[in-house]
Amino acid sequence: MIHRAKGTLLVLLVVASLSMGGVLFRMRERAHQRMLSGQDSAPTQAPAVAAPEQATLLVADDDDNSLRDQIYSLPLPKDPGARARAVLGKLLDLYAAKDSPHAAPGGAASVAQVFLLPADSGASGPKPEAPSETGPEIAVVNLKGSFVASHPSGLETETLTVLSICGTLHANLPRVTEVRFLVDGEKRPSLAGHVDLTRTYLTADAAPMEPVHP
Repeated sequence: MIHRAKGTLLVLLVVASLSMGGVLFRMRERAHQRMLSGQDSAPTQAPAVAAPEQATLLVADDDDNSLRDQIYSLPLPKDPGARARAVLGKLLDLYAAKDSPHAAPGGAASVAQVFLLPADSGASGPKPEAPSETGPEIAVVNLKGSFVASHPSGLETETLTVLSICGTLHANLPRVTEVRFLVDGEKRPSLAGHVDLTRTYLTADAAPMEPVHP
């Protein structure tokens, strides 16, 4: 009787072991299939990169308080808002560089967003409406608070920064005729204590001197 019970228990253990082995095998196969499925669905090509285009930047020079056109080859997105942010990013990268003619720390990351709105919208901030196809536009430039906090104070240097941004936007998006500024999505009284950021700037006020090709 004891030997029979032992034999029965041994059979049960063998069956349980075989069953568990089968379950583990099926789980491994399913995991392998999921892995292969994930590999098959992964992209096989890198995302497309925008082709380089000529961009005109209106660069400030503190030595003679001037603005000068400089031509650069940049990868520019087709979307106008992203395009505006790209050219302003390059402009602020120049200002953040060592030995910059117009020193202002922060670089491209200082531009959070650029919104383009119809010039007759009367908007004071970003709205979801799209700009018109042919009419003049307002660019709303949303700067990072860190850029404003670290910007050198002074009427001339602040004015050059604002006008260079306005002129750069108009040079690359000619329909932009007005520019307004936000800081971290909110209105700010001034850039660094002098230049008014609550008003609307006309891009026509940013007049360059002779072009320079670096």
